[in-house]
Amino acid sequence: MAVAIDPVCGMEVDPVNAAGSYEYRGTTYYFCATGCLQDFTEDPESFLRA
Repeated sequence: MAVAIDPVCGMEVDPVNAAGSYEYRGTTYYFCATGCLQDFTEDPESFLRA
């Protein structure tokens, strides 16, 4: 089973059961909760900086 990492909170997420997903710059991100999804869509770059 593939596991994704929620870019907002760092939690492991099963893409099949994720609360939501969002495609940004050719990559699909998966989220544990709708709140994380909303935060990410408002400012994706702030969560993708190293």
